[in-house]
Amino acid sequence: MASKKLLPLFLLPLILPISYAATFEIVNQCQDTVWAAAIPGGGQQLNRGQSWTITVNAGTTGGRIWARTGCNFDSSGQGNCETGDCNGLLQCQGYGQPPNTLAEFALNQFENLDFIDISLVDGFNVPMDFSPTSGCARGIQCSADINGQCPAELKAPGGCNNPCTVFKTDEYCCNSGSCGPTYYSKFFKNLCPDAYSYPKDDQTSTFTCPGDTNYKVVFCP
Repeated sequence: MASKKLLPLFLLPLILPISYAATFEIVNQCQDTVWAAAIPGGGQQLNRGQSWTITVNAGTTGGRIWARTGCNFDSSGQGNCETGDCNGLLQCQGYGQPPNTLAEFALNQFENLDFIDISLVDGFNVPMDFSPTSGCARGIQCSADINGQCPAELKAPGGCNNPCTVFKTDEYCCNSGSCGPTYYSKFFKNLCPDAYSYPKDDQTSTFTCPGDTNYKVVFCP
């Protein structure tokens, strides 16, 4: 009788932790057309009620999903957007221009956790819901009318800028790594308590889900 070969013990740690890609369903519930953008993922025009699903590899960091508004693209995918433009490309290859509401994520990180947040550090253009569809119960939402209440000095066509974009000082941009809440960050935080309002707003704005969770991002929930 042939004996079964056993795997060497030193190989087991390499085999046991299996991580799977995550799916992100992106849905437009806004009255108007938006041009969804994702890094990684590219871009997709979404009329009202339409959705777009992307698959993101396990271990991805620095992931972002956002809505672009006021866009015009030609048949080759070249053009521009009023908010969230990414170098004039329909298929984004880099981050968008403020102001834009961001869904941010890093997958399968420390202790195999996903880290997710909604960020207003690049300002706000459309309301957003960012929620798990499997494996986790805690979603995040920023549904306030920030554009309608935006301070005059932060107003931008189609959105509301974060003060860093406007004033470019360390107080708001936190380039030195040391900064705290400001009058403007409190404006964003009061309207969207779960969202990042300034770069060091970690404790109340970063959420975790088990690795291998799938997600849904809704514009104008």
